[in-house]
Amino acid sequence: QVQLAESGGGLVQAGGSLRLSCAASGPTASRNTMGWFRQAPEKERESVASIRWNGVSVYYTTYYADSVKDRFSISKDNAKNTVYLQMNSLKPEDTAVYYCAAGPPDVTPQAMGARDSYNYWGQGTQVTVSS
Repeated sequence: QVQLAESGGGLVQAGGSLRLSCAASGPTASRNTMGWFRQAPEKERESVASIRWNGVSVYYTTYYADSVKDRFSISKDNAKNTVYLQMNSLKPEDTAVYYCAAGPPDVTPQAMGARDSYNYWGQGTQVTVSS
């Protein structure tokens, strides 16, 4: 079992920045593939970014949706088992509930953006970007 707790959402003006955090706990938390997804009203939940353990000691594989490349950055603090999503140059279309997700360590790079790759989900945190 993996427990996930997101924080850091809020209201920001377009062009601003926010950093989301996801604290993971559980016996496999340090090795799980971790992802951020988002869901806007009346839309499907979509992948935003993911980070995968490389089997040694440092996370090195990342995935980003095209819509957030060059604006968002995912990272992990292994000592704290916490994943961060730094969001810059925010746009009104980034408004959504953002969810943290955890999957097994062996998620392939090609599958890092797929919802089905993740077994555990957080409660979500609201991000609202005003124009």
